[in-house]
Amino acid sequence: MRLAVVGTGYVGLVTGTCFADMGNDVVCIDNDPKKLEKLNNREVPIYEPGLERLFLTNIDKGRLTFSDDLEKAVLDNEIIMLCLPTPQGEDGSADLKYVYGVAENIGEILAANKGHEYKIIVNKSTVPVGTSRATKEIIESKGAENFEVVSNPEFLREGFAVEDFMKPERVVIGAESDFAREKMKRLYAPFVRQGNPILIMDPQSSEVTKYAANSFLATKITFMNELANFCEKVGADVDLVRKGMGTDSRIGKRFLFPGIGYGGSCFPKDVNALIKTASEKGSRITLLEQVDKINKRQKEILVDKILNHFDGNIEGKKFAVWGLAFKPNTDDMREAPSITIINKLLEKGAKVAAYDPAATENAKFHFGDKIKYVKNQYEALTDSDALLILTEWNEFRNPEFDTIAKLMNRKLIFDGRNVYTPKHMQELGFTYYSIGRKPVNVEK
Repeated sequence: MRLAVVGTGYVGLVTGTCFADMGNDVVCIDNDPKKLEKLNNREVPIYEPGLERLFLTNIDKGRLTFSDDLEKAVLDNEIIMLCLPTPQGEDGSADLKYVYGVAENIGEILAANKGHEYKIIVNKSTVPVGTSRATKEIIESKGAENFEVVSNPEFLREGFAVEDFMKPERVVIGAESDFAREKMKRLYAPFVRQGNPILIMDPQSSEVTKYAANSFLATKITFMNELANFCEKVGADVDLVRKGMGTDSRIGKRFLFPGIGYGGSCFPKDVNALIKTASEKGSRITLLEQVDKINKRQKEILVDKILNHFDGNIEGKKFAVWGLAFKPNTDDMREAPSITIINKLLEKGAKVAAYDPAATENAKFHFGDKIKYVKNQYEALTDSDALLILTEWNEFRNPEFDTIAKLMNRKLIFDGRNVYTPKHMQELGFTYYSIGRKPVNVEK
C-alpha cells in the first residue's frame, strides 16, 4: 500500500519505518528542516533499540522517504496517518492544535483537487474522545469530499516500540465504513499472523480505549507505590508482597514494581487528559485525580529519605546519580522523576554528578550547567556522599561494589528502583535505602 505518515516524532518514525518494512511505500512528512536534514542524511533522531537497522534497510530499498511536501503526500497516497504531538495544556487537557492544523491543510488540499481517490485519514495520535469526529468536520468545512477519518491508537512502549509494533497484542481500529475497516485490516494483517486480534469498533470507543489502557496501568503503578510506602511503615517487604500478588492470574505480574513514580510522554499526559475530558462531560473520575496527585508526591519520596538521613542539611553534599531517563532503553526525559529529585537537591544546596547511557543530551535541556554530566557510571562516584539510582538500566544491576566503595566518601545508596536486595547490601556493608523495604546498616 501507499502511506503518508505526518509527523516524524517517536510514534511517527516507528510507525513509518515498521510499515515500510512490511513492503509498503511510506513517505514521512515533517515541517522541521533540521529534523528532515538528519533523516535524509540517514540519522535516527531518537534512541529506540532495533529502529536504526530497519530505518536504514528500508531507506536503502526505497520504501521509506522523507519530505516536507504535504500536498504531494496527501494526493499520492491512499492512507494518510497523523502522528502528531498532543502536548498537555496548562489545564491538563490535550492540546490539539497540531492535529487540527494539519486537518485544515488536508481539507484545503483535497478541496482544491477534486476527483482524487478515496482517502483514509488515520489518527494515531492520542486524542480525547470526539477528536475523529471534529477532525472530519474540519476537513469537510474546507469543501473536501471522498474521505474518511479513522481512529487507530498506538500502544508502543518506549524501549520496546519496534517489538510492540511488529508483534502487537492487539490492533484497535475505530472506523465507520466497511471500506475503511477492510482496508485497515489488510494493512495490519502481516503484523497479526500469529492470531492476535484486530478489534473493530466505533471511533469514540477507539479513542477512549487508549486513554483507558494507559490510565489503568498508571493506577496499577500508583497502587503499588502507595502499598510500598505502607510496607515500610509496618515492616513488610513489598517485593515479597508483589510476588504474592502477581501470581494471581486476575492481577498479573506486570506493572507491580514500586518506585519513584511514573513519567514519560504518555501516562502523565493521558491521565490528566482523561481527567479533564471527564470533568468537561460532567463525569469526574476521582480515582484518576488521586492517581495524579499521589504520583507527583511519590517523585519526592527519595528526597525525603535523603533529607531524613542527613538531618535535613545537604548543603555542599555531592550526590552521584545513575539514570536520568524516565525508564531504561530510552533517552526520553519527559516527566522523568529525576527532574523533580535533582531539582529538589539543588534547591537545598547539593551538588550532582549524573550518568545516563542515552539521555544526557536531553537532560541538558532540563538542568543546563547546574549539574555535572559524566561519561560512565563510576566517574560520577568520585568523592560523592551518596549514590542515587533513578533509572533501572541493566548496566547498573551488577556493578563493582568494591570500586563504588573506594570512590565514595561513604557507603550510602538511595535506590529508587529497588535494583539491589537489602540482604546483599547489608553483607557488603552499605547503608541502603530502597522503596517499600526496610533500610539496612543505617549510619549517619
